[in-house]
Amino acid sequence: MSQPYVILTESSCDLTPELVDQAGAEVLPLNFTMEGKNYPHYPDERAMSIPEFYERMRNGAVAVTAAANVAELTDGMEVHLREGRDVLFLCFSSGLSSTRDACAIAANELGEKYPDRKIYTVDTLAASAGQGMLVLLAGQKQQAGASIEEVRDFVEQTKLHMAHWFTVDDLTYLKRGGRVSPTAAAVGTMLNIKPVLHVDDEGHLIPMEKVRGRKAALAALVRQMRETVVNPEEQTVVVSHSRCQEEAERLRERILEEFHPKEVLILELGPIIGAHTGPGLMALFFLAEHR
Repeated sequence: MSQPYVILTESSCDLTPELVDQAGAEVLPLNFTMEGKNYPHYPDERAMSIPEFYERMRNGAVAVTAAANVAELTDGMEVHLREGRDVLFLCFSSGLSSTRDACAIAANELGEKYPDRKIYTVDTLAASAGQGMLVLLAGQKQQAGASIEEVRDFVEQTKLHMAHWFTVDDLTYLKRGGRVSPTAAAVGTMLNIKPVLHVDDEGHLIPMEKVRGRKAALAALVRQMRETVVNPEEQTVVVSHSRCQEEAERLRERILEEFHPKEVLILELGPIIGAHTGPGLMALFFLAEHR
């Protein structure tokens, strides 16, 4: 009989409390700073609600994120190790954050302190609901009786099939983060250019194409799914957004009508990713032949 184990991740996964419970996982908070104050972000939004976060951004507040603190990660893992549970940590993409390095440091230190326990970290190379979906799938495997090694290997085998496709309505936030140049942002805004981005095999957020207008950008997300999705009728698809609920619902209906997946979840983009993309983001996550 395999030893009991827990699946841990960080709040960059953008799962709701209900989905966290469904996965049987635990989510450790990452932090953001806004107007000189630090806020830990939890799935239940206890420190600041997502609507308030984006409202403040729209009013000019700047949000800044930081990598997880090694001590906080250590504490989050150790409570389980101390009680006799092994740990499988599914980490935020190393292509977007140094959080994965902090996880590895914490795991190595704890491995020396608890030599009889198993501690595995997986760089999901994923973010937001892409990371969250890997946590949900891992939880399903665990609940079906898979060992910690089997779940770890499953995530490693699946992660490069978790497609992430995004578009944003306002280039200001990508400009601030260095994703587009000030000149490109100014010209793009003037010409109503919308970038279509994805997370690549190294976990980086990469601009893939530019289209004119929001409608064309959302159509591009659907086109990418059409070209690469695998067995859509057998999977859960996620539409993610930052304060675009009506658009998200329309995209959900389009996905249901064309691809007939088991379900389409609508999730809100949390502050950890939203600090870099701002309000107005729409994203699509699904399992594909490749990212």
